[in-house]
Amino acid sequence: MKPSISGFTFLRNAVELGFPFEQSIRSLLPLVDEFVIAVGVSADETLERVHAIGDAKIRVIPTRWNERMSHRGFVYAQQKMIAQYACTGDWAFYLEGDEVLHEGELDRIAQSVQCHHGNPQVEALVFDYYHFFGSPEIIATGPSWYRRECRLIRNTIRTYAPDGQYWLVTENHKRGRNPRAALANAHVYHYGWIRQSDKMQKKMDQVSRYWSHEPPKIRYSQVDARMLSAFEGSHPQIMQDWIASEAERDFMVDPNYKLTRRDQRLRLKLAIERLTGLDLSRKHFKLVA
Repeated sequence: MKPSISGFTFLRNAVELGFPFEQSIRSLLPLVDEFVIAVGVSADETLERVHAIGDAKIRVIPTRWNERMSHRGFVYAQQKMIAQYACTGDWAFYLEGDEVLHEGELDRIAQSVQCHHGNPQVEALVFDYYHFFGSPEIIATGPSWYRRECRLIRNTIRTYAPDGQYWLVTENHKRGRNPRAALANAHVYHYGWIRQSDKMQKKMDQVSRYWSHEPPKIRYSQVDARMLSAFEGSHPQIMQDWIASEAERDFMVDPNYKLTRRDQRLRLKLAIERLTGLDLSRKHFKLVA
């Protein structure tokens, strides 16, 4: 029997903050049986844009964010789980508002779900990531970026999100652990870091309120070029218009950029990776298949 898949996400002020959320939703819709979206009270037309997609699979849950919740981004975890707990599928596919799937990989993802559905040892599927940075032609590849992450998880086990990015699995009221996972053999295309810098600044201003720290100043040029690589693939077709109209323009690394201590540590990690073949980026899963 074919396993059912629920898509889900959460949004608020997604138009104002420059998220390609409509493209994100549309990229996942062909793969799922339903798409649950928690839409927070917004100062823009986010809710109207979601309804305008006009797909019967979409189910909207109106929410109101806790503006006093400023501890380590937990409000994002709350919104994520509001949407996930309303999902009814065998599997739940979480896609953030700046993440997009490639139409050429949808069949591969469906096959991966079908392949692992009968194996209870596989609790999640892990995707390789393209983190675009500054330009649609450049990806961030350094060890500070998660190169792989879970985005599909069994919706029949006990899970919760400590923040918006990942899950923990709980058993017998024990401390949460990383899910056991297999590779989805597909990518997530992450466009958040090529949105126009003024919109990215607005986004970081919002995020920082929920992490109890001052927002960083967004200057794409202030980056270590060794942590970047050329993108040699093709973008999802659905992103072509957004890239043409909304992506940052004229990105260039500042040749006078001065390395921070963090940059120097990351360069050391990168050197170790190249010498040993290890992947020292952070992982929120344990590969078992």
